Amino acid sequence: MSVAAPPASVVVADRRPQQAGRSGRALGRALPWARSVAGVVAVTVTVLFLASVITFALGAMSDSNPAAAALGETATQADIDRLNHEFGLDRPLVAQYLSWVGDALTGDLGRSWFTTIPVADSIRAALPVDLSIAALALVLAIVIGGGAGIGAALSNGGVFDRAVTLVCSLLGTLPPFVIGMALIVVFAVKLQLLPAGGYVPIQVDPVEWLRFAILPGLALSLDVAASIARQLRTSLIGELRENYAVGAEMRGYGRRRVLFGHVLRNAAGPTLAVIGLAIPLIIGGAVMTEKLFGLPGVAQLALQSAEKGDVPVVLGTLLVTAVIVVAASLVVNVLQTLLNPVARRGPARAGAGR
Repeated sequence: MSVAAPPASVVVADRRPQQAGRSGRALGRALPWARSVAGVVAVTVTVLFLASVITFALGAMSDSNPAAAALGETATQADIDRLNHEFGLDRPLVAQYLSWVGDALTGDLGRSWFTTIPVADSIRAALPVDLSIAALALVLAIVIGGGAGIGAALSNGGVFDRAVTLVCSLLGTLPPFVIGMALIVVFAVKLQLLPAGGYVPIQVDPVEWLRFAILPGLALSLDVAASIARQLRTSLIGELRENYAVGAEMRGYGRRRVLFGHVLRNAAGPTLAVIGLAIPLIIGGAVMTEKLFGLPGVAQLALQSAEKGDVPVVLGTLLVTAVIVVAASLVVNVLQTLLNPVARRGPARAGAGR
């Protein structure tokens, strides 16, 4: 006896609850991650606002008189008042701040009080130097520190592990400019393999850029590499002792396969936090490093402008540096959220898992 097939409308109706259930589960998985990212973005916006307020307040507290400095000793008070009006310095501080922030949002950071060159143009010329050196330093730190941390975890208690611990402890006590001077003495003076200073843009000659950038990049990266190696080693050793890692090894998987296939992702979160904290250190270390290696970067631009009392240039460099640091921290925080199992599963499932 044949059985009649159900009407097509019934089949479609039966599928709708299943599709709705799948959509609801997907939305439930996405919402915790979205809330975490939204929280990170909200914190980032708040930090940028506070950074702009503090930066402008530092400029307002300076006792520089740009009109008098620009016009010279023979300027009359009327001339000084006229130039102060042109600079907008005779307005209330709140109005000056709102105008400065509004212009900065459009890319206008004002003009130098002494050269009248747009601040954005001066920063645009110097910023590639800092970004290229900082990017190279970060890559070197991740490669050197990551390799050392993984190797130390695999040889826990062995000779390599002890050597990495000793070297990291030594590098952690040395500031970048001391490391830079040592690198110059060894590689530029004694061995004469690399130049002691100067800079070639990467778009002009990538090979020459690397020859000039490798020493300042190493000077900025070794301290960070030591922190990454220590943190990654500690995280990996702790994860390798977890039940899932021990069980995988008991089922016949090699330690290297367990480490790279399962453990490394779970141990990467704390290491990313170290990298996020290291970005301001790399940018801050650029002040002495640029001076030591003769690099025409933003740090030197800010230092020279501060010596002359050129407040708009100083404010512009500080604001751009703060934006770079906060943006890099935002990227690291988002990556941490993506790697965080609790954020991926949601609080309810995380609580059930515990």
